[in-house]
Amino acid sequence: MTRQYLAIIDKDPESAFGVRFPDVEGCFSAGDTLEEATHNAVLALRQHIETLESLGWEVPLPRPYESVVRTEEVREALAEGSFLISVPLLSDEGRTVRINVSLDRGLLTQIDDAAAARGLTRSAFLAQAAREKIAGGPV
Repeated sequence: MTRQYLAIIDKDPESAFGVRFPDVEGCFSAGDTLEEATHNAVLALRQHIETLESLGWEVPLPRPYESVVRTEEVREALAEGSFLISVPLLSDEGRTVRINVSLDRGLLTQIDDAAAARGLTRSAFLAQAAREKIAGGPV
């Protein structure tokens, strides 16, 4: 099951949407739109956690909603108009698994053309598209 971390979304009138993670110190992101901020939050969380792991540092586990909203930081942010979103930690296990997928021939041709245009294999293209779709970003 994918771990979900809560993130605080802030928006000042003349700025982008800011994203910060109460459970992951130092992890933050932003975006000009809410959709972009959400997408960037998924990417920032993944990169931050991968960096912690590569350094051999402890990776914080996400706390339950009830625990997070009891903290002073979150209570103050919510009182000032911020809100919380749940952000999935999309990480790879480092091992590839072969699967069998059935697709319409026309769609498969389009996938292969799009993958070739980006210099990707079919598998890499499909994996990237799946990650972006799960993260709520563009596919």
